[in-house]
Amino acid sequence: MAAPARPWPPPLGAYAEERELFRLLQNMLEELLIHKPDDPIQYMINHLKQNNDDAPRICVLGPPASGKTTVAMWLCKHLDAIRISQETLLFKEILALTREAKMYKERKQKIPNALWANLIQERLSNVDCIKQGWILEGFPENQEQAWMLQSSGIIPRHVVVLYAPDTVLIERNSGKRLDPFTEEVYHTTFDWPSDPLIQQRLVKPEDLSEQEMSKKLLEYHRNFPGVFQIYQNVLKSINADQPSMDVLSQVLTYVQTRHRSAAPFTPRILFCGPPGSGKSLQAALIAQKYSVVNICCGQLLKEAVADKTKLGELIKPYIDNGYPVPDNLVMKILAERLNALDCMTNGWVLHGFPRDIEQGEQLQKSHIIPNRVFFFNLPYESIMERLSQRRIDPTTGERYHMTFRPAPAPEIQVRLRQNPRDKEENIEKRVETYYRNVKELEDFYEDAIYVNADQDPHVVFEFIESCIIKPLPCKKLKSL
Repeated sequence: MAAPARPWPPPLGAYAEERELFRLLQNMLEELLIHKPDDPIQYMINHLKQNNDDAPRICVLGPPASGKTTVAMWLCKHLDAIRISQETLLFKEILALTREAKMYKERKQKIPNALWANLIQERLSNVDCIKQGWILEGFPENQEQAWMLQSSGIIPRHVVVLYAPDTVLIERNSGKRLDPFTEEVYHTTFDWPSDPLIQQRLVKPEDLSEQEMSKKLLEYHRNFPGVFQIYQNVLKSINADQPSMDVLSQVLTYVQTRHRSAAPFTPRILFCGPPGSGKSLQAALIAQKYSVVNICCGQLLKEAVADKTKLGELIKPYIDNGYPVPDNLVMKILAERLNALDCMTNGWVLHGFPRDIEQGEQLQKSHIIPNRVFFFNLPYESIMERLSQRRIDPTTGERYHMTFRPAPAPEIQVRLRQNPRDKEENIEKRVETYYRNVKELEDFYEDAIYVNADQDPHVVFEFIESCIIKPLPCKKLKSL
């Protein structure tokens, strides 16, 4: 029987994860299988030189008058990508197949799917689309087009589908106006320009009769299920019957997300938050479900003292007298624990450190870099309610809360004691210290995720879990 495969050495795993080597190799393999080059090595070299794996590849779909043009143009400005639509392909590009497509248009005949697919392929092969990325507006229109695009290696990373009731779309359609200079779309009721010059040059698009609109809607509803079937894993439906900025915000949020990867992932999770915000509970839940190592900095120091290690002997006087343990000693104990084999192999969730930016910088210098950072937010009143009413039974060690978990019997209630740390004046000092340092720490961890901790613990856990499982959003895009 063959010996079991040895695990990948943890330092190599961290290096590969930090530099996204798995994603890089996955992208190159996909490109090789799609394009089947005669010289794979040279093809991969050229692919790496292009450095365009993060370039947007987005399809914006939806029925007529759903706002595809507005969304696509806005995304292009926002992402510096190239917009491709029927209009740009037929009237703004000089492509080998443009003349043939225009002849169909002039004869008022439907342009064949194969011709559209070839036009799109020709346009997307240009260097601007390769470098900057692309936004396909209104393509693919049907399943056949989608299959043709895929067979040509044109595979979007995000597909945005706008939807609205047909009655709303028909109403929008009747007031639709187009700026022939900028191609921006306006509406006589919902989005009328304030500039008089723009107002004067707006024109009513062709084929806007209600009958023609109903025919187009019918065709769209007939074709969309086939398109959905192909792109369902990368598709997001967004309600277009809401204020335009809400639509655009939701679209941007989606195209910034990265889809789940099959890459090996070792969680290195950091919880920061005021006292009483639930960091310990959430760390325990995460550790229990995902078998990561739960590390509470305060508990780690106490264990070092109890085990009478050399470092434990050094920090014992500080703990016994209630003084803060110097950062250099804390870091030595913490680094030793986080570099242990179980933490390097299974991952860890750390709470109670760092408490300020200096400690955060020391973590970084020690090459202890979390890949998920959460800041727990909790109102001051909730902190007081959670902590000031905590009690402990000195006989059994059982913990109670005067409101949320009262003692079950009067004889237990009588003997309950309060930890001095939970007196209001001490809570105030701890909260004040936290908020004095947290702003710099938030700036230091710029990719941090913020958690509303004033909710049911299971709701908080589900949110944290979803953020750990999903890749972090791409931060290279401009914000709203």
